[in-house]
Amino acid sequence: MKFDKWNIKLLNSPLGACENKHSPPNQVAVLMSGGVDSSVTAYLLKEQGWNIFGVTMMIPVSCNAGKKGCCGADAALVCEELEIPHYLIDVTEPFQKLIIENFVQSYTKGQTPNPCVDCNTQLKFSLLWDFLEENFGTCNLATGHYAKVSKSNERTYLGKATDKTKDQSYFLYGITIEKLSRLILPLVDFTKEKVRSIATELNLSVAEKSESMELCFAGEGDYRSVLDISEINREGDITDMQGNKIATHKGIANYTLGQRQGIGYAGGKPLYVAKIDADSNTIALGEREDISYNVIKSNQVNVLIPEEFVADSRLFGKIRSYGNSQPCKIVETGKDEVIVEFDEPQFAPCPGQKLVLYNNDDNIVAGGTIIS
Repeated sequence: MKFDKWNIKLLNSPLGACENKHSPPNQVAVLMSGGVDSSVTAYLLKEQGWNIFGVTMMIPVSCNAGKKGCCGADAALVCEELEIPHYLIDVTEPFQKLIIENFVQSYTKGQTPNPCVDCNTQLKFSLLWDFLEENFGTCNLATGHYAKVSKSNERTYLGKATDKTKDQSYFLYGITIEKLSRLILPLVDFTKEKVRSIATELNLSVAEKSESMELCFAGEGDYRSVLDISEINREGDITDMQGNKIATHKGIANYTLGQRQGIGYAGGKPLYVAKIDADSNTIALGEREDISYNVIKSNQVNVLIPEEFVADSRLFGKIRSYGNSQPCKIVETGKDEVIVEFDEPQFAPCPGQKLVLYNNDDNIVAGGTIIS
């Protein structure tokens, strides 16, 4: 059984948990991080008549989060306040191997990973969801993400939230078509301010909890604390685009493509990290045009609208979670790969980050990992 392989275990909630039961047709598991978004998600679904229970993942590092507090304890307390069951699922082993180790290995290759997308794709919407179904019966899954699940003509689509400044659909593209119809996202039409006001009105214990800006497995610290390995923290050469040494860097883990601040070199004009060569342990600096590209290639592609994932399709692409999606067209598709050409050069597409493609309706057509 794959859960034995990964050593995933159902633990008792810090404040107690009810016994497993057969799945009612309106059962939904709410992934609860101990934050205000997932807490209000649980409240909204309960008010709508869903049979809900809260689920929190126990992962490495974050449960020793110091002054931030333990997400499992916060989530369990909210579930007690809402009078719903809460379960803690130990996923430390798969999280370590699939998310943290991949995060570290990406940096050793000079890439810039997106562990939040990887966690959704490989863990939450895959192993964890399958584990819940085996232990609780077939169930829907809800999260506090700001994105939209819509249905039309017996098809289910994943798209942008109403508040485009808060939209988080970029992080969710990796869900399979088969599971998409059972994903529930109640915050699609909400703003962050409205969500927090609901939590305040309910007097939830997490109503004033600050929004986490760091990686969950880094606790209160900087992500570089996870990258404490010698091979990516060795000093090396900083060069110009012609390969001439101009300075010394502090280790490639401290830099990402497109970075301008904190490089440690002033060239009299705006310079950015344009290349990271892990093999030679060098970083090259260039001007904005040196790191802007029209054509981007991705692999590990997940397709949600197959009929639009074809050559010459006009779409809108995002190469990072923030900012607007930009006009582009699909140049070529292959097994697990896609090449797109943007109308305008895109600044600093980073290998390891994600390319997500949307159609005119703001629904996700496909997404994958940038490789070049």
